[in-house]
Amino acid sequence: MSESRGQVLADRLTAAERERQWPNVRPKDAATLIILDRTGPEPKVLMGRRHPGHRFMPGKFVFPGGRIEDGDRRMPAAGALHARAEAALLARVTRPSPQRARALALAAIRETFEETGLLLGTKSYGPPEQVPPGPWSAFRERGVFPDLEALQLIARAITPPRRPKRFDTRFFATDRDFVVDQVEGIVGPDSELVELAWVSLPEARKLELPAITHTILDELQHRLDLGFAHELPIPFYYERQRRFRRELL
Repeated sequence: MSESRGQVLADRLTAAERERQWPNVRPKDAATLIILDRTGPEPKVLMGRRHPGHRFMPGKFVFPGGRIEDGDRRMPAAGALHARAEAALLARVTRPSPQRARALALAAIRETFEETGLLLGTKSYGPPEQVPPGPWSAFRERGVFPDLEALQLIARAITPPRRPKRFDTRFFATDRDFVVDQVEGIVGPDSELVELAWVSLPEARKLELPAITHTILDELQHRLDLGFAHELPIPFYYERQRRFRRELL
């Protein structure tokens, strides 16, 4: 366990993130997707600015993501999660199952589409024959199978207690090459994300970010420096007895 990195996260919390005025709730399973563009001289990531009217992290720049929905458990996909990612997704959870791990990965892909219009996967197999109702229908219409092999798990973090919303979030990353289609008009002044930006990691750190996003950028940079391999350790951030902890999964 790295207490020092946990303390760095604690030191980054803003006054709003330190507030504990809400009833405590169980964190909901959620997933986030970091899309990397490594074609230029330095890697860039896709970030979106949340609507300023949101109760949770208003106006902050974030990676697209959100909670699991029922359809994520039934959506067909190409390929399978890397064994290292699946093992980490099964660790430190109640009632672990490969189906839950798979649903988390698909939630990251679906939420990315819902918030940005980007469809991640492959068109090599034609459209999926049957998809759950709702956002996944766009993948059938565009002939895209979500591709689990494209995802690398890089971190996990649980929102501290007594916050307005709590999530047990898994952070996945993938290369921009796996974005195979886009639906226009998703991002705008009345949407969940009001703008998107491709930024280098140093540029991203200058944006208005939640504390955990700063920390995930640090972890991403470290992972890139070490070759961005599936087998690298996967950090897990959570709070216990008012102290942030960092363990490796």
